[in-house]
Amino acid sequence: MSQGQFFWYDIMTTDTKAAARFYSAVVGWGTQEQGAAGKEYTLFTVNGQGVAGLMPIPEDVAQHGAKPAWLGYISVEDVDAAAAKLKQLGGTVYREPQTVPGIIRFAVVSDNQGAAFYVARGLAKETMPEFPVDTAGTVGWRELYANDWKAAFAFYANMFGWTKADALDMGEMGTYQLFTTGGGAPVGGMMTKPPSIPRPFWGYYFNVPAIDAAADRVKSAGGRIMMGPHEVPGGQWIVQCEDPQGAYFALVARKR
Repeated sequence: MSQGQFFWYDIMTTDTKAAARFYSAVVGWGTQEQGAAGKEYTLFTVNGQGVAGLMPIPEDVAQHGAKPAWLGYISVEDVDAAAAKLKQLGGTVYREPQTVPGIIRFAVVSDNQGAAFYVARGLAKETMPEFPVDTAGTVGWRELYANDWKAAFAFYANMFGWTKADALDMGEMGTYQLFTTGGGAPVGGMMTKPPSIPRPFWGYYFNVPAIDAAADRVKSAGGRIMMGPHEVPGGQWIVQCEDPQGAYFALVARKR
C-alpha cells in the first residue's frame, strides 16, 4: 500500500450488533468476528475479504464526548515519524502510536482543522486484495468538509504528498477540489463546509449497485436520508445518510 493512500475504514459506535445488522442490510456486507485480546472487533466483508471494521467506541474516547463515526486509515511508512510530522503541521495526536501485534501500528490523529483519521502501517504479511473500481461494498469516494479547504489541502499535500485534480465550481457552496493520493484518478474531494455542519470531518461513500433501492434500504433499516438521491458530475448518483446510531455515511452508484 502506497504512502498517503486510504486503505481501511472503521466505524466506532454505541451498538455494534445493531450497526452490523444495519450495514449488512444496506451495503450488503458480510460480517466476521475478529475480536482479539478481549477487544470486540468485527470485519465487514466483500466476497469474504475484509474491507472495513466495526468496534465499540473505546471508553477513554467516549469520555471525551466522541459520537458514532466512520474513520479512515491513511498509509504511512513510519507511524511515529508521521505522528511527529503531523504535530509540526498543526495537527493533533489523540492516541499515540501503538501496535496490534502482527496486524497494524497506528495512531489516532486529526488534521490542522480537527477532522479525525488514522495514520497506520499494516504489519500483516499478506497483501490486501485489490477490488475492481465500483465493486459493491468498497469505498468509492472520500470527502473532507473543512473550515477552510485551501488550508486543509495544504496540510494534506505537505503531510502525504497529495495533489490537486479538477476543481468544480459549486456556486454559493464554493469550490469542490478533487484530489489524488498517488497519481492516477481522483479518489476524493474537499470543500469548505457550510455553517450547518458543526465541525470538520471526513465522510466516506460506499459503492452500491443502484441508488434508489439503496436509499429505500437505508430507510427500512432505520437510517435517515440527509440529502439526495442526486446526480453528481461524472454521471454517478449519491445519497448522504445517517445510520440508526447517528454516524454519517454516504452511498454512491453508477445508476439511479
